Amino acid sequence: MSQNRRDFLAQSTALAGLAVLGNTGVVSAAVKKPWFEISLAQWSLHKVLKAGKLDNLDYARVTKEEFDISAVEYVNQFFKDKATDEKYLGEMNKRASDYGVASLLIMCDGEGRLGDPDGKKRTQAVENHYKWVDAAKFLGCHSIRVNAGSAGSYEEQMKLAADGLGRLTDYAAKSDINVIVENHGGLSSDGEWLAGVMKKVGHDHCGTLPDFGNFFINRGKNSVEWFSNYEGTKLLMPYAKGVSAKTHEFSEHYPLSTFQTRYQDKGVIIETDYVKIMQIVKDANYTGHVGIEYEGSELDEYAGIRRSKKLLEDVREKLG
Repeated sequence: MSQNRRDFLAQSTALAGLAVLGNTGVVSAAVKKPWFEISLAQWSLHKVLKAGKLDNLDYARVTKEEFDISAVEYVNQFFKDKATDEKYLGEMNKRASDYGVASLLIMCDGEGRLGDPDGKKRTQAVENHYKWVDAAKFLGCHSIRVNAGSAGSYEEQMKLAADGLGRLTDYAAKSDINVIVENHGGLSSDGEWLAGVMKKVGHDHCGTLPDFGNFFINRGKNSVEWFSNYEGTKLLMPYAKGVSAKTHEFSEHYPLSTFQTRYQDKGVIIETDYVKIMQIVKDANYTGHVGIEYEGSELDEYAGIRRSKKLLEDVREKLG
């Protein structure tokens, strides 16, 4: 065989190999995971849970069967007396596993103010959360979501909240559990204040859970003090270990947004442009779960969750 013939065959083989690799690359790109996954916050079903129409133990099954969502965010009040019950927690684990559902976090309320001005009460609040850290570890979660309630001046509350959060985080970090704070009323809904608290705590296991719809500093009967949810989300995303996609009412005229109607009688409708706010999330290089938290009233909870999921999917596709 001539040298030229051998060279030609060798080059042809090499090019064929590159073509195969190129095709493989195209296939890999086509099945690449989306830049965020969708989870379901249990509060989205709080009405049927409180009415006894859904049991906490069936939450993972319903999440998968009804909505085809494979990750859940628990709320402690729906198994309040079971935090240390390993048999019950084991059953929660089993049912989630049976349906291929991942447990992400536990949202914790009603355990005291982590920034309480009374030192003894603040310490008690910190210790009250220990059992939820342990439960989160048992369930395979990565975090507990807490509140940063306090009282006093802007600076005093920042100092007190950072103290309580810091001590709780020291405990949680031993189990590799994060303590994440949601903007949930009061100064915690001031994005600058909560970002300042994060800087004061300065711990890798302490972060935020930006909630698109909870930037209300004060909600009076006739007035609303509102911190921009776009600016607030931007300030909190550097510390985010989760994202809460709060949804309310939907309009066919604005399919990529959601708005609140609770203040409509006062002439105030607060609308969230989901393309704009999710672009902020994407720009922060966030690639974790975005949790649906539906709180609307025009659609029932099941329909509202489905509509919220479609909203997130449409925005995810639009943003690439």
